[in-house]
Amino acid sequence: MEKRYYKHKIENLLVISKIVTIHYFEFGKDYAAPTESHDFWEMVYADKGELLCTANGREVVLAEGEAIFHKPNEAHSLRANGRIAPNVFIVSFETKSESVHFFENRRLRLEKRLLPYIYAVIEESKKTFDLPYSDPELKKMPLLKTPALGGRQLIKNLLEVLLIHIMRDETEKPSEIAAFLPKEELDSRITRQTIEFLRAHIRENVTVQEVCAHVHYNKSHLFAQFKAATGRSVMAYFTLLKIEAAKKDLRESDEGIAEISNRYAFDSPNYFSKTFKKITRYTPSTYRKIHRTKT
Repeated sequence: MEKRYYKHKIENLLVISKIVTIHYFEFGKDYAAPTESHDFWEMVYADKGELLCTANGREVVLAEGEAIFHKPNEAHSLRANGRIAPNVFIVSFETKSESVHFFENRRLRLEKRLLPYIYAVIEESKKTFDLPYSDPELKKMPLLKTPALGGRQLIKNLLEVLLIHIMRDETEKPSEIAAFLPKEELDSRITRQTIEFLRAHIRENVTVQEVCAHVHYNKSHLFAQFKAATGRSVMAYFTLLKIEAAKKDLRESDEGIAEISNRYAFDSPNYFSKTFKKITRYTPSTYRKIHRTKT
């Protein structure tokens, strides 16, 4: 009997299309870089000591072991603190992957097990590019006359793996208990952040695009993560949150159905009633009557 093999299509979460610069600097304690901006992403990692990093006018302390990301066209600079001479890894790159927005406005502590990826990128860059020693003004990395075989591809792949591991570490941190689900089913940060956003906007109409922008994930990845954790789509879960809040109002107040419907941004009282009955098996009026007469 002929065997049939299933071929998995590879979904690329994050793809780096171009490497722009790779630096490992050993700065003096008084080093200060001028403010710059460019049309590609930049990752700054404090390998030893600490840095003062500025992004769009806001300065943060980047402690040893922490990384910060600058998005395209974000004005930024860095400087030493005047006391400690820091060692800094900086890599800049281009990508069209939507998932990279996960790193916007983030300062992250990297697990020590990820450092070999950074050091491997540095070593591959030395085998591939003719890099001058500690030149912050470097705009172009010329290739060596005989670059290492597959060096640029290895740098790309190592950096992609590093970034994916950082994202995984952040999204898989233990989360708080959310409504309707035990804690073990909501152990992903992306799910917790999504639910927090939905709760905060329960009296509004929100779009999928707004949710994606808040958690910095593209639609397909967000939906897959959320469905795996909750068993529901994002919008179905949002509707359930609204109905749970409406049930509480029906039990505790004498407000009219239309008023409650309007509070939670349903299109009409009729639509609210149909949705309520679909989820609870009762109309809002019947639900109120049952729960008001209970002793």
